[in-house]
Amino acid sequence: MMSTVLCMSFLALVLSGGAWAFSPIGDGASTHVSITEKAVLQKVTEVCRAIAESEGRDFTPTGNSAEELVQACLGPKATGEVSAVKFKSALNEIYIQNGQVDRDFVNSPAHHFNSEAFALGRRLITDGVASIKANVQKENFQAARETLGRVLHTLQDFYSHSNWVDLGYTEPYANLIRPDLPLENLADVKTPTCSDCANGGFCSNSILPNILNEKKLTSGYMGILSSAKPKGKCSHGGAADLTSSKAPRGGISKDERRSDNVALHTAAVTVATTATLQLLDDIRGAAGDNNYLRFMGIARSSVVVFVIDTTGSMSDDILEAKRVVYEIIDSKKGTQDEPSLYILVPFNDPKFGPLIKTTNPNVMKAEIANLTAEGGGDLPEMCLSGLQLALTGAPASSNIYVFTDAVAKDIELKETIVALIRSTKSTVSFFMTNDGAGARRRRRGVESRAATFETYKDLALASGGQAIGVTKENLPQATDVIIDSSTSALVIVLQRARNPGRAETFSFLLDESLNNITIYITGNTITFTLKNPAGVTQKQNEANGELGTVQTVGNLYRVRLASNKQTGLWEISMNSNQPYTLKVTGQSTIAFIYDFVETFDGPHPGYALISGRPQAGMPAMLLVSVLGRKGPASVKVADIALVTVSGLEVVGGALEDMGNGKFLVTVTKVPAGEFVVLLNGTDVVSSTVFQRQSTTQMSVSKVTIKAVVDRSMEPGKTFTLPFTVMTDTTGGSYKISARNDRDFKMNVPGSIAVTTGGNATGELTITVPANTPSGTDVTLTIEAVAPGATADSNYAVLRLSVVSKVTDFTPPQCEVVSVSSVDCPADPAACSSAFWQLSANMTDGVNGTGIASLTHRQGVGNLTHTDLKQMVVAAAFNASCCSLTVELVALDKAMNVGTCLYTTKVTWHHRRLVRGGVVPGRHKLPQPQSHKSRLFLQFIFLKKYIFTFKHTANRASVLKSNLETQMEEPKPVKGRCLTVSRCILTLS
Repeated sequence: MMSTVLCMSFLALVLSGGAWAFSPIGDGASTHVSITEKAVLQKVTEVCRAIAESEGRDFTPTGNSAEELVQACLGPKATGEVSAVKFKSALNEIYIQNGQVDRDFVNSPAHHFNSEAFALGRRLITDGVASIKANVQKENFQAARETLGRVLHTLQDFYSHSNWVDLGYTEPYANLIRPDLPLENLADVKTPTCSDCANGGFCSNSILPNILNEKKLTSGYMGILSSAKPKGKCSHGGAADLTSSKAPRGGISKDERRSDNVALHTAAVTVATTATLQLLDDIRGAAGDNNYLRFMGIARSSVVVFVIDTTGSMSDDILEAKRVVYEIIDSKKGTQDEPSLYILVPFNDPKFGPLIKTTNPNVMKAEIANLTAEGGGDLPEMCLSGLQLALTGAPASSNIYVFTDAVAKDIELKETIVALIRSTKSTVSFFMTNDGAGARRRRRGVESRAATFETYKDLALASGGQAIGVTKENLPQATDVIIDSSTSALVIVLQRARNPGRAETFSFLLDESLNNITIYITGNTITFTLKNPAGVTQKQNEANGELGTVQTVGNLYRVRLASNKQTGLWEISMNSNQPYTLKVTGQSTIAFIYDFVETFDGPHPGYALISGRPQAGMPAMLLVSVLGRKGPASVKVADIALVTVSGLEVVGGALEDMGNGKFLVTVTKVPAGEFVVLLNGTDVVSSTVFQRQSTTQMSVSKVTIKAVVDRSMEPGKTFTLPFTVMTDTTGGSYKISARNDRDFKMNVPGSIAVTTGGNATGELTITVPANTPSGTDVTLTIEAVAPGATADSNYAVLRLSVVSKVTDFTPPQCEVVSVSSVDCPADPAACSSAFWQLSANMTDGVNGTGIASLTHRQGVGNLTHTDLKQMVVAAAFNASCCSLTVELVALDKAMNVGTCLYTTKVTWHHRRLVRGGVVPGRHKLPQPQSHKSRLFLQFIFLKKYIFTFKHTANRASVLKSNLETQMEEPKPVKGRCLTVSRCILTLS
């Protein structure tokens, strides 16, 4: 398909001067993003509805926005603020990687199914799907999403770049995602496939008649650097394709809609969308519905991550961490603020880890209860190693809490930690307790200890967190910060830092949507005055004032505003000559997410994610997504700016509204120091202005380092990764370092010579231990440091997947043995008293890996089965007549998915519907288009029936087919489904 510009919009977007454009659904050209988004949202909706049905509840989104979809999907537990930030962030990861295929693999025929590279393209898809399934099974969701984006680009390109739809096919080519099926009837390299297009552009009938008659599969050759192609072969076409000027001239791509290919372009988009749905459904079958939603970022937004020092003096701190975890679990259970994930990383010396990750609160209780304080003996510990493990193992934008009373022994990891913080946008807060066990440790001097504790403060500031220094006795008062921030829909209103401190007044906007507003101030010898829009003030020494409560513990002031806060412009006047930080937070579904991007050229130009710091001396570009209470239409953006956290500089950006809450922001002059993103706008729902800020600090660099992940790693083998270092400043010997979070053995060049204003390429190798489980992800950080006193540097963070070689490609087979012959009653009230049963045999074949799991979906009932270790697994599904459909899902040990769908017969009766009439017991239907009466075939359990078939590509045709076969007196039926609960059907 055509170039992916990173946008989730279904609205029109036209890039100035370009031919590649977003278009509304059903009209004009389509992009990878619009195809992917349509399929992803449809599949997510389907899974959400299936889970709701299995739980016996309705699934009724109040609108079609991502925010309202997440609210409905989480269901009754979503009693508090429900944020769609994680969902939209997950979708962006998929879209970004999809688009970057056009940059990173622009000249690869396999990645685009160009030049008849069908076997290689299919291999990319099947290897990618195997990697996705393995990653999802290990809950490495980000690595899985990134791979999914790349795989979908290749899959979708098949339908645009080949002659599949020219051959008249209207369904996807299943063999592309089924490596057990052969690729058949391919045109060989000596077979001519196209006639010459005299005008040199695109012709509607350039594929040779014998190719069409014999249904030979071919694709266009694409030459970016050369016009060479085999004799008689089709070209891709377009100005960038040099082969299109060599006979046979022209092109057969259906990337964009043109006057000569309207029907073919539309067909390619339709089939590519269906193929995307099929691939997503295969992944869903391997993941299971609940894990599939987590994979897509549908989860309560709060994640609790603890990194805890377990050396001898930490017993009090461990007890406090245990208390906090228990309080979070017990007080927030069953609410929207209940964490969706718990992570624990212990560290000691010399050991750190393992990372313990669970969605089960009782498991986390047990794990933290098992922590014991022991060992130690010298002062430094492996704190940053433990933090690195947490940053790579936790979801992006997590809140991480570090408990320690010692300095870091592994201080050399500081720059790696900063890179990971910027890459993940996670927030890190440190609880630093003073060391009261002097006899246990050999002190290395107060100055050294204080200097290394400054590292913790630097990391906290870089991430938007806090470094809180307290005594062990006062630690319980300080951990209220964790209770505050382990909430759903947490947003930052303002964050600033001053070093050295000075007297200054900061203003910030509070809007009507904000709740649980808290102000955090860290520093020593501080005085401050808080003032609301009405002029009422409260000072730091007023514990219970008119504006809220002030709690002081160690170097932390925690100001909790009263629930009757006033909206509008607030002020806080700070006064201290010591360093201090200021942070204002609250809960709100009005938020934003952003990525720094850069443009790329080529046949399909677009935007690509910047991994690392943006380039100095160049305009910075950000892609910003704004979320509102009822979708992006419920907010209006006024301005987006870059603001220095430790200074006064504010640089506004030029906004390009891309529709659906997306903005492309261009900042011509980026601040020289560390900066954050600040957004101002209006909440349309309440007509109040709002202010939001990002947490993670960013800066620019004159050094750029890039690397591309093009495949997964294999256990027991060495993986080679090329990388490129570029600079627009003085050249010389650039120091190279790299680290991975699995401690795999690596060979990394110590330096690389880069010419002034030039670039140089190097490579590193990673050796994967043979016993590494399939699905393991590896986070690799590569850093390049320029020569000279300034030591300018940049980094790249990549996620690599370890996937064992797959030899079993055949999915389990299902055979329905029998179905009990029970006619469900005509009276809806009696459905629960009548039952039906299905029996089926499942097998993975003689050479298969064996069935690993057997579940059911699209039905509410009870599934039982024999031992999964048997060659043939006998399954029995029992259900009441209130649920008439079941789909059995068998997963083998190679994660191939086999399904078995069955719908039992039902009793029908007829009711006449006239204009404006009402079917008894049902909603009023839309008025018919003519005065002619229609027969409305009413299924006695209408809601459940339509639910079953709503998500097929053409649910009306499926409904029609089932009606014709299940009526007491079969007759041809015409019809269309209007909504989830209404269909108009006409008897012929």
